[in-house]
Amino acid sequence: MAAGGPPVLVVTRLDDATADQVITELNRRRVPVVRLDPGDFPREVVLSGTFDSTGTSGTLATASRRIDLGNVRSVYWRRPTPHTADLAMDEQTGRWAVEEARYGLGGILTALPGAYYLNHPWRNRDAEYKPAQLATAAACGFTVPPTLITNDPDRARAFAAEHGPVLYKPLRETEYTDGTGRPLTVWIEDVTPDQIDSRVIHTAHLFQQRVGKSADIRLTAVGDHLTAVRIDRSPGVDWRRHYDVLAYTPVPVPPVVATGVRAYLGAFRLTFGAFDFGLDRDGVWHWYECNPNGQWAWFPDRITIPLTHAIADRLQHGAPV
Repeated sequence: MAAGGPPVLVVTRLDDATADQVITELNRRRVPVVRLDPGDFPREVVLSGTFDSTGTSGTLATASRRIDLGNVRSVYWRRPTPHTADLAMDEQTGRWAVEEARYGLGGILTALPGAYYLNHPWRNRDAEYKPAQLATAAACGFTVPPTLITNDPDRARAFAAEHGPVLYKPLRETEYTDGTGRPLTVWIEDVTPDQIDSRVIHTAHLFQQRVGKSADIRLTAVGDHLTAVRIDRSPGVDWRRHYDVLAYTPVPVPPVVATGVRAYLGAFRLTFGAFDFGLDRDGVWHWYECNPNGQWAWFPDRITIPLTHAIADRLQHGAPV
C-alpha cells in the first residue's frame, strides 16, 4: 500500500475513542495523520495563515506535528473542545480572545483549499437544530412521531393529554454540570400532563409522542454505506442509560428508509449521519433524530470495523466519483 502524501487532519479532543479507531486504521494504511484540538490554541498550537491572490498558505503546528495549510488531504471533524483564553485575562478580554480564536483558527480550519470534509463543521451545525431535522425528515418521507416545541405550559399539557404517552427530549446535548463541575446528562423521560408546570415558560421544550416500539435502531450512514443495528433489551425509554444490558443485531435497511436517508444527507450536505429510529410491532421505522456527528465506537467489532473502514476510505480517497 502506498505511503505518504498529504495528511488527514483529525479535529477532536484527546479522549475520543471514535476518532482513535479511525486514526489507527489510517496509520495501518500509512496515511499521514495530524490530530488537533482547537481547545489547545494558543497554549500548544501555533498558527500562521497567509491569504493573497494566489490562494491560501501557511502552517499549523501542534506540540508534535506541523501541517501545511495548503496541502491537507481531508478533515475529519469530530469532537473538539471549546476555544479557551489565558486564565490571566479578565473576563471581558477572555471572551474577546475566544471569539478571535473561533473566527481566526476556526475560520481557517473550515476553509482549507482542496480538502475533503467529513463532515464540514458548518454542515454539522446546520443539521444539529431539531426543528430543521424534524421538518427535513418529514420532507424526506420518514414516519415522524407527533412533536411539539413550546414554552407554553397549557399547550404542552394539552399536547400530552392528546398524544400520550409523551416523552420530553432535550433540543441539544449541551454540556451541563452540577455545582462541583460533575458532568450531568439531561435524559429522555416520560412526562404526564400533571408534571408540566410553569417552569416550561423559561425556555423551549420538546415533547414527542412515545412510539409503541419493539426495539430501537441505530443506522449509521457513511455516504452510501448504511449500517443498521437493532438494539434490544433496553429497560427504559432512553437506551443510552443501559449500555451494559443491550443486545445488538445488524439488520437490513428497508429500501424506503435507505432512500430517505440519502435524501436527508443530501438536504444537509452531509456525508456522515447517525440516525435513530423506533421499530414498532408492525415493522415500521419511526424517525427520532439524526446526529450529524454521532458516536458508534461502543458497538462490537463486527459492526465497528466496517464503519471504520468506510470512514477511512473517505478520508484517504475523498468522495467517490
